[in-house]
Amino acid sequence: MRSSPVCERTTTGNATATLKSDRELNSTPTISRQHRPSSENSLRHTVFRVLETANGNDRLSRAVDISIVALICASVVAVVLESIATLETEYADWFYWFEVVTVSVFSVEYFCRVWSSVEKENRNHSDSSFIVRLRFVFSFHAMIDVIAILPFYLLTFGLTGGFDMRFLRAVRLLRVLKLTRYSSALNMLFTTISENGRSLGASFFILMTVMLLASSGIYYFERESQPVDFGNIPAAMWWAFATLTTVGYGDVTPITAGGKVFGALITVVGVGMVALPTGILASGFAQQLRLRSDQYQSKADLALDDGVLTDTEISDLETLRLQLGLGKNTASQILDVQKVQKMLESEHEKYCPHCGSPVSRSRDV
Repeated sequence: MRSSPVCERTTTGNATATLKSDRELNSTPTISRQHRPSSENSLRHTVFRVLETANGNDRLSRAVDISIVALICASVVAVVLESIATLETEYADWFYWFEVVTVSVFSVEYFCRVWSSVEKENRNHSDSSFIVRLRFVFSFHAMIDVIAILPFYLLTFGLTGGFDMRFLRAVRLLRVLKLTRYSSALNMLFTTISENGRSLGASFFILMTVMLLASSGIYYFERESQPVDFGNIPAAMWWAFATLTTVGYGDVTPITAGGKVFGALITVVGVGMVALPTGILASGFAQQLRLRSDQYQSKADLALDDGVLTDTEISDLETLRLQLGLGKNTASQILDVQKVQKMLESEHEKYCPHCGSPVSRSRDV
């Protein structure tokens, strides 16, 4: 006669084997028939997939990304070279037709992005296509796309009004911001600024307050000795800005004893004023890196639930790594830690935590 095992084991092993499939089934979004997205073969979905940042082994999307990035860089270089008078005169036609080609490509890209924006997977399917496209038009990246092509059309159709044409040409340099769509690091920086907007606003408010106090103080000490440079508070603001930001051009300096002592105090305060927003950005950036590492770690933990990484899971993890902007070494360390933890948990589950005897074997009575 055989008795039951000395230590009854829970059904954790069986649950672990089926946990991943259950989560995958539960994570499948439910979409109503009325707002069901286009099929994989639809033109709109294909355009959306190609224009989005390439994931995995999508060679067509990656080729489009590389082409657009190269065109952005070439366009910025052309704008810079066009500012040189000799080059502008000699190669005016080349610059013009290159600008026509560049703006044409960017215009097609923009309208295709607006048209295919309804294919975004995480959108609210209760919204109409018009609302989705309107929301996309006012997004950060879409507005940058408009700024990249707007100066050309304003100059071509004579809609400059009272604007300086040279200024509108210089605005084209903002095309470099289009690169933020393809750089996870830049996106992380913008996210950091957005998340810490109030803290940065408070630090700049303090900076402006100290600047007013500094300009008022130096005006009191130097107004009689230097009536041109410190004759009024607005004139003294230039010295206050240069001193508080620790730039110190040296074109305007105090000459009285009181002004020099006051200037020395403001210089010390200026070091702290510069460090305040810098510290906020540094801590915010570190927090974003930690959050992204935690997100990758959570995905890796889910993939390693059964102790095995399939090819699909490896591809998904690599795609997520690229999206989050994590380095290969960081991702490898996270995966190694997760694998060790799973191995330790697996070994621990084979023995009873109370008596230490194996739970998988039975005893004869």
